[in-house]
Amino acid sequence: MPITVNSNPAAAAANFYMSKNNSALQKSINRLSSGSKIVHPNDDAGGLAVSMKLESAVVRLQGAEKNIQNGISFLEVQDGVLANASKIMNRMIELKGLSQDVLKNSSDNDNYNREFRNLQVQLYEMSNLTFNGVSMFANFSNDGEEAVFSDMAQDLQLDNTMSVYVSSDGSTGPKVSINKALLLAALTIEADDLGQTDNDGNITSPNATNGTTADNFWSVASSQTEAQRDTNKLITFASVTYAGGIDLEDISVGVFTQALENLATLRADNGGTMSRLQYASDNAQMQAKNFAAANGRIVDVDIAAESTNLAKYQILSQASASMIAQANSSMDIALMLLR
Repeated sequence: MPITVNSNPAAAAANFYMSKNNSALQKSINRLSSGSKIVHPNDDAGGLAVSMKLESAVVRLQGAEKNIQNGISFLEVQDGVLANASKIMNRMIELKGLSQDVLKNSSDNDNYNREFRNLQVQLYEMSNLTFNGVSMFANFSNDGEEAVFSDMAQDLQLDNTMSVYVSSDGSTGPKVSINKALLLAALTIEADDLGQTDNDGNITSPNATNGTTADNFWSVASSQTEAQRDTNKLITFASVTYAGGIDLEDISVGVFTQALENLATLRADNGGTMSRLQYASDNAQMQAKNFAAANGRIVDVDIAAESTNLAKYQILSQASASMIAQANSSMDIALMLLR
């Protein structure tokens, strides 16, 4: 090989490989320090695109899972109120029984009735409770009139449904509907719900759908006139005001029983929805876990393999630098010949 001064191909080649080795070394350092195989788009453009989609799906699923947990919390708070409403109804039934004691005088019954009316106001106030500013119970009407529980299956103008999206697809994916419990409807009983009635509001045959015995809708001791009994076939245990409430003497035990059955139905619906939401939460968590694992297989660096690459490129870079020095030493030989 001739000795030249104007060019040094050996040094140029060594410099070229040292540049490549240094670039590979820098990539290896970046991967190890970041923990990712894809630090820049040019590392793996296709893999980066898939990774971004998977990361987005994981984030959306995490958001959906939080929304599901909030939905469960909403239903739990709602169920707590319904449980208290059931306790109030049980107390009302107890007051009805106490008021029928033959040893109780009119003053005693007046005291029972005062408590009964106050409990009606409490039930109405409970229907206005909110959860983080969101009403827990539906505001409803049926052609401008207050609906009763038996109308729930009909097409009422109800504001009683909230949707919880349970997948990464948002509003275009599956969702679970949460019903704001129809508390006021459950506390509103219609005579026809208890059986066939005559003009006096007396049940002449039991309703086959709920098996209620043939009790009177209006109590025998009720102060309702015959005309009022013919018109008023609706009782509600929730009253806006104390004065607007009904009296213990006006209604029979069978009406209390129907209201309790309605509340039990609402709580059963809540339980079913909570169960479904819990399974939806488990599914969202599992999907997020699987998507994160898939993303990891694309972008996560293999520490052991990359550490080996790091050592390799460190050695090659040092060797390249040594070879450049060795190639440059040929210039010293040319100078020696000129002495």
